[in-house]
Amino acid sequence: MDDATFSPETSPPPPIHARRKHVVAFVREIVTTLVPAVVLALLIHAFLAQSTVVLGQSMEPNLRTAQRLMVEKVSYWLHPPRRGDIVVLRDPTGGPVPLIKRVVGLPGERVSIANGHVRVDGQALNEPYLNQITQGEGRSWIVPPMEMFVMGDNRSNSKDSRSFGSVPLDSVLGHAVFRFWPLDKLGGLP
Repeated sequence: MDDATFSPETSPPPPIHARRKHVVAFVREIVTTLVPAVVLALLIHAFLAQSTVVLGQSMEPNLRTAQRLMVEKVSYWLHPPRRGDIVVLRDPTGGPVPLIKRVVGLPGERVSIANGHVRVDGQALNEPYLNQITQGEGRSWIVPPMEMFVMGDNRSNSKDSRSFGSVPLDSVLGHAVFRFWPLDKLGGLP
């Protein structure tokens, strides 16, 4: 008997439709696993939390370039940003990269700089996270309703509300709450 022919003792290869059935089952399993995972990840990113990378020196010494932060988005649905919060916001000058700044002034407050210190409604602001004086001596701003005044912790090298003015509350993308990279800096933010 010729090797190319089948004898009753040997089984033929599975029919093409059986192989197709296995491929379809495999593809269905992949789709039913990946699609919900991707949708869930997109929903979390859009509404609950996201990560961001620190770019630039404006928040030194507390945050440094290339550090990675977790930004939560839920708390500001419940209350507006609070003084001292580190926020991620759209660049009010139209730049493509979001800014990371600290909230200093709230709606209706007068923010001024005197003797190298930020004052809010005439009272010196307690800023234990700073290691330098604040530049902009003698300047004063009134924060309009639905806006806030933000500054970088590196006051001598920060593009912030001293140059572009107060920013709308709805420009905030989230509240930076946790540093997860590098691992030796893992933890909450000052």
